[in-house]
Amino acid sequence: MSRDGTTAQNDRREELLKLLGHRPIVLIGMMGAGKTTVGRRLAARLGRHFVDSDEEVEKAAGMTIEDIFKAHGEADFRAGEVKVIARLLKDHHIVLGTGGGAFINPETRALVKAESISVWLKADFELLFQRVSRRSNRPLLKTANPRETLQKLIEVRYPIYGEADVTVVSRDVPQDQVAAEVIDALLAHLQEAESNG
Repeated sequence: MSRDGTTAQNDRREELLKLLGHRPIVLIGMMGAGKTTVGRRLAARLGRHFVDSDEEVEKAAGMTIEDIFKAHGEADFRAGEVKVIARLLKDHHIVLGTGGGAFINPETRALVKAESISVWLKADFELLFQRVSRRSNRPLLKTANPRETLQKLIEVRYPIYGEADVTVVSRDVPQDQVAAEVIDALLAHLQEAESNG
């Protein structure tokens, strides 16, 4: 990258951080959308730290999400998730990656809307299925027909994810590129909000 390119990138970064103020960035979207990978790169670019809400729920519960689902059911998991996300959002210098169902929960969604700027990493079905098929730790996809289950989850969740402040399409490109697009989208959104405010 040219020196001018680096300077422009730094200027955009500084402008974004100024406009964000004390608000964390929360990444939402389906499992496999790239929230963790993009989130880590985004946090590194912005000088923030990345936190994964699923990992924090596991730490708080002392068990894996899969085990929480088995032992206590999804409702208990969601109740714990709300508490963990509420605690995490008090840290203003984070990029938070959330589990696929977090934003679907009305209580969590209200918290995210009040305390942060949300970014929906939107990916198409085939890309998601290809990515989630590589992993066996997805309790919601342990069904007779995981493709159909994923399709149904998308149908239910996408209209709700659409309430995020910003939407960025996650594609099969280097995740650094997606992180750069998130910065551009956030900057455009916040500049518009400021000029309308």
